[in-house]
Amino acid sequence: MLQRASALSYLDFDASTRVLRLDPHESAFVQDPYAAYAWMHEHARAFFWAEFGIWCFAGYDDVNSLLRDRRVGRQPPVPFDPAPRLHVANFDLIEANSMLELEPPVHTKLRTLVNRAFVSRQVERLRPRIEALANELVDRFEGAGEVDLLPAFATPVPITVIAEMLGVPVEMGPQLVDWSHRMVAMYMHGRTRAVEDDADRAAREFADFVRGYARERRAKPGDDLLSLLISAHESGEKLTEDELVSSVILLLNAGHEATVHQTGNAVRAVLMQGGDPGRFFASPQATAATVEECLRFDAPLHMFRRYAYGPTELPEGVVLQADEQVGLLLGAANRDSRAFARPHDFDPARADQKTVAFGAGIHFCIGAPLARVEMQAALQVLFRRLPRIALAEAPRYRDTYHFHGLERLMVTC
Repeated sequence: MLQRASALSYLDFDASTRVLRLDPHESAFVQDPYAAYAWMHEHARAFFWAEFGIWCFAGYDDVNSLLRDRRVGRQPPVPFDPAPRLHVANFDLIEANSMLELEPPVHTKLRTLVNRAFVSRQVERLRPRIEALANELVDRFEGAGEVDLLPAFATPVPITVIAEMLGVPVEMGPQLVDWSHRMVAMYMHGRTRAVEDDADRAAREFADFVRGYARERRAKPGDDLLSLLISAHESGEKLTEDELVSSVILLLNAGHEATVHQTGNAVRAVLMQGGDPGRFFASPQATAATVEECLRFDAPLHMFRRYAYGPTELPEGVVLQADEQVGLLLGAANRDSRAFARPHDFDPARADQKTVAFGAGIHFCIGAPLARVEMQAALQVLFRRLPRIALAEAPRYRDTYHFHGLERLMVTC
C-alpha cells in the first residue's frame, strides 16, 4: 500500500514493493535531506528510488560494507554503447581513463602513482602554506562588513593548493573551477542535452589545456605532481597519455569541488551552534575533532553508485543482476541512529565518531588527508581571525543532489 510520511508530504513509499518516490529537486528535500533520511532509517533502510531507477541503501553499516564489497564496483561490467553518447565523447574519454571509474588492475596502477603525493606525512607539510593562504584571504575581506565566503574563502583555498601541487598556474584557478563545474553537472539528476553538450565542451577544453601544459612540463620538468605523472608516462610504469590527462583533471576537480562544499557546510554548521565559534578550534585536537564532526554532520557528497558484477544478493534481501546499479547514500549513513547517538546533534566530542563522507574500500578518497588538513588549517585561521563572525542570512543549499553544498554563504565579519 502507498504510505505517505506524515510530516513529509513530498515522500511516497509503497511498502509492498519498497518503491519510494521522492523528487531530489523538491525544495524541502534540497534544504533538509536529513528529515527524509531519518524517515528512511525508520521505515525503509533499503528501497527502490523511482526517480533514479536504482535500489538505494541509507543505513551506516550497509553503506560502509557495500563500499568495500568487491561484488560491486565503479566500472560497468558491460561496456556501454557509445552510439547514443557521441555528443559527450570528450567527457566519456576522460571518464574512461579516470581511476575513480576503474577497477583493478588499472585502478591499482593509477592510484599507486598518485598516492605518493597524498599520504598524510606529505600533505602535513602543506599546513603552513594553507595557513598563510587562509590569512591572505582573510586580509582581503576583513572589515568589509558582509562577504560571501564561498568565492572569497572556501573556493580559493583548495583550488590554489591543488594547482600548486600539480604545478599548474594558480592564475588559471577561475578557469579550472569553471571547467569543473560544467563537467560535474553530468552527474546531476535530470540533466538536459544542453547541459551534456556544455559538459563535453568543458571536457575538451580542459583536456586540451592539460595536454598543452604537459608538453611544456616535459620540456621543463619541475618538483610537482604533474612532472611526476609525466615521468611515469615516459617510464616503464606506462601511464598512457589519456590516463595522464584524466588523472590530472580528476585531481583538479576532486581536489577542490567537494572541499569547497564541505568548507561552506562546516562554517554553516559551526555558526548555527551559537556562542563563540572559536571554542571548537581552541587546540589542534579540538580542531581535528570538529572537522571530523563537520564531515559526518553535513557531508558534501550524498550518493555514490556501484555496478553489480553478477547476480548479487545485498543486505535487506535486495537482489541485483549484472550491470544493475545500487545507490549508497553517504549523507544518510552519517546520520543513522543505529550507528550514532543523537545523530542530528552537532557534537565534536562524540565517542562514536566515524564517517563514510570519503567513501571506503579501494575507492576511499585519495585526497582525504589533504582535505582534512585544508579544513583544519583554514577553519582555525578563519575563526581565530574573525571571532565575531556571524551568518548574515540563512544559507540555502543548491539544487544539485548528490553534490550537497550552499548557494552562497553570506557572513558579517
